[in-house]
Amino acid sequence: MKEKISALLDSKLKDLNVFVSAVQIVEDEGVRSFEIELDSKEVIDLDKVTKATEIINPLLEQAKVIDESIDVVDIYGKSKGEVENER
Repeated sequence: MKEKISALLDSKLKDLNVFVSAVQIVEDEGVRSFEIELDSKEVIDLDKVTKATEIINPLLEQAKVIDESIDVVDIYGKSKGEVENER
């Protein structure tokens, strides 16, 4: 799933200097969330997450990659200090 979402979004997010680092579906108390974690070599502040969300939401709707059982799409920046493969 991550590869498909990354292929769809990463080129569109390039101007913000962010990329998709993780994608998962989480269920908590009966609510199914489609989570997209963004990463960057820079700090990802709330303004950048908001701009990324404005880009991501229409692309996800157009590509129809999220099924109807998903209640929430959650897009957030990766916390600094977490170590993972860098691009």
